[in-house]
Amino acid sequence: MKTTTRRSKNILVRLGWFFRLERKAYLIGIVSLVSVSFLNLIPPMIMGNVIDKITTGHLAQSDLLMNLLLLVLAAVGMYGLRYIWRMYILGTSYLLGQIMRSRLFEHFTRMSPSFYQKHRTGDLMAHATNDINALTRLAGGGVMSAVDASVTALVTLLTMFFNISWQMTLVAILPLPFMAYATSRLGRKTHKAFGESQAAFSDLNNKVQESVSGIKVTKSFGYQDNELVAFQEINEMTYLKNMQTKKYDVLFDPIVLLFIGASYTLTLIMGALMVERGQVTVGNLVTFITYLDMLVWPLMAVGFLFNMLQRGTVSYDRIETLLEETSDVTNPENPLPTIQNGDIVFHINQFTYDEGTNPNLQDVHFTLKKGQTLGLVGQTGSGKTSLIKLLLREYDVSDGSIKLNGHDLKAYDLADLRSLMGYVPQDQMLFATSILDNVRFGNPKLHSDQVKEATRLSQVYEDIMAMPEQFDTLIGEKGVSLSGGQKQRIAMSRAMILDPDILILDDSLSAVDARTEHAIVDNLKRTRQDKTTIISAHRLSAVVHADLILVMQDGRIIERGRHDDLLAQNGWYARTYASQQLAEKIEEEVNHDF
Repeated sequence: MKTTTRRSKNILVRLGWFFRLERKAYLIGIVSLVSVSFLNLIPPMIMGNVIDKITTGHLAQSDLLMNLLLLVLAAVGMYGLRYIWRMYILGTSYLLGQIMRSRLFEHFTRMSPSFYQKHRTGDLMAHATNDINALTRLAGGGVMSAVDASVTALVTLLTMFFNISWQMTLVAILPLPFMAYATSRLGRKTHKAFGESQAAFSDLNNKVQESVSGIKVTKSFGYQDNELVAFQEINEMTYLKNMQTKKYDVLFDPIVLLFIGASYTLTLIMGALMVERGQVTVGNLVTFITYLDMLVWPLMAVGFLFNMLQRGTVSYDRIETLLEETSDVTNPENPLPTIQNGDIVFHINQFTYDEGTNPNLQDVHFTLKKGQTLGLVGQTGSGKTSLIKLLLREYDVSDGSIKLNGHDLKAYDLADLRSLMGYVPQDQMLFATSILDNVRFGNPKLHSDQVKEATRLSQVYEDIMAMPEQFDTLIGEKGVSLSGGQKQRIAMSRAMILDPDILILDDSLSAVDARTEHAIVDNLKRTRQDKTTIISAHRLSAVVHADLILVMQDGRIIERGRHDDLLAQNGWYARTYASQQLAEKIEEEVNHDF
């Protein structure tokens, strides 16, 4: 109810927080804009006076020079003041875009994974670009149009009413109420159409983002033609929605000009009659028509204002809806002041990502002592990654708890908790920078010697040195220029270089060969003797050294123990290990023969 009430307010009122924040800049800009409105009155007055003196034959050279001087001074004054109001109104409006983009980006960094399951990347990008641009135009051009449409029009009309002829003024403004009604009706249609076009742009943006990211998969399946057809359909829909919005946009100017033309017609008829009767002079009529001409822009500004108000309202609603969403995972009100590594105790009765579905984890209870290594194995979808996500607090346990060093994870500050951990996910996210910057992403101040040591531990140093630019090699978006194994090992280097108290490897050795895997595991055992390590893997050879191995199936622990204990149980672990060892032996023999 509060949200609905707030959104029913005028968009300029809802943006009042920004106008108050930048009130000094807007005050300077508005005063300059109003001053221009007053200076605009001078040239028509001078023109009317000169025409009347020419008509009566009383124009002296000194009067002409004085009037020319006044025209020059007015022109210089308006030039300077127009520069000022553009800088302080239009220029300041860009600050709103900066603030809103920062708010959105900060909000994105705080949201849990469920937020990104609901909102597509392209849609979020559209909010941070198109919607914010609409707000920026409103805070700049919208404010300018509002002041111009009100102050300039009011000053000009009052001057026409009191200084020239109130009768002609009343006749001239007769069409204006009808214009206001027409533009208001058109504005409501624009509001709806713009909302639909923004949603269409989000769909288009998301389609482009997905298509570019998955271009390799598209080509490998020979799906280019189908993808092109799908894109063309979304592109065509976006075009039609934008054309619908544009249809209403382009009607604003003709409607305004239609009613202004009616004002001109009525003014000329009324003015001609009054000149004939001697009620006004020819100079007065010229001045009046010039003032009426000056009203064209303010009255057109009303149309622009309605347009920008509707667009700004739609965009601000979309942004606020996004900002009002809360994360499933939040910081405690009074987090523990410090954090230290210790025993990790899992006590999960049940965990489900989405209500109404089968549990993703059930009856998961175990303790991992400080400094031990945990191995998580099992078939795809057995719950290994879910356990890791709960430890990272990407999601929270509702039925049960996870404790670290005797305290529930929810009692720690999120930043403190995650600073204790180094995480290498299944899908490695590498940035479109150099290998050096990717490895020391967590701390850009790390020395290059530390970077080299980390890459040696993850067995990727030799690969890097074989590249033409070595550590300065640019790897492209998501590491597109690297192999799968190289991506995994660089991501592992990024985590290992920080020497975290808890290192989590989620199926991070799947793309490397058995020999490389053994070397990496040996390095982990050597360098992390007093640190906690969690390894999730499909290849059991990666966890044979672990102090505790959990075999997961359908979200439950079906076997647990050390490597030798599990072999003795002759269950899933023993059968899988024997099968993998046989496959590895056959592969070695085949490679040896070739």
